[in-house]
Amino acid sequence: MTPAANAPPVTPDDVRAPSERTLAARVGAVLFRHRGYLPVPLLIGPLFIPGTQRATTWIAGALLVALGEAVRVAGVAAAGTVTRRRSREVQRLVTYGIFAWTRNPLYVGNFLAWLGVTVASGVLWFLPITILLFAIEYSLIVRFEEGVLESTFGAEYLAYKARTPRWVARVPRVREDGPHDWADAWRSERSTLFHYVLIALALTAKQLLR
Repeated sequence: MTPAANAPPVTPDDVRAPSERTLAARVGAVLFRHRGYLPVPLLIGPLFIPGTQRATTWIAGALLVALGEAVRVAGVAAAGTVTRRRSREVQRLVTYGIFAWTRNPLYVGNFLAWLGVTVASGVLWFLPITILLFAIEYSLIVRFEEGVLESTFGAEYLAYKARTPRWVARVPRVREDGPHDWADAWRSERSTLFHYVLIALALTAKQLLR
């Protein structure tokens, strides 16, 4: 009987990188599956706490939301709608386009958009809370995602990780081209845009009811 025949069966944890098995990554896996609900606490400040809404806060907030959505669309156009997945299955490693500037463009876009919502609400003292909640939640989610990508793509992902910043965008040293499906990205973002409209209407109602 060969040694291979005596070997224990391979379990899912055996093929996962150590970075995917850390406590932070395991907590991040839970948050990842429910990340659609994570922005809900961020609505408490903008919608229910009194603030001073002016034309300047509306304009600054709208610009931040628009910038955040532009970053999101660029990410979805490059990676495809699989960015909305809830499982750990990944078909390909995207390293071009906006992903050459930052490894997490969708989360960066979310961060900018929610900063914009808070600014538009006029509850400016809530900004540090928004930043803190995002820092905690998305740092844990990214620990899980990075572990999955390392488990799936190995050295290829580690090389990409070494040359591309996690959060703060940086001009890539080498230009890398790849396919972008802008039409599909905009279709995929319709629900997100609809949520922005609802939030804008809610903020308008809050201002009128003052």
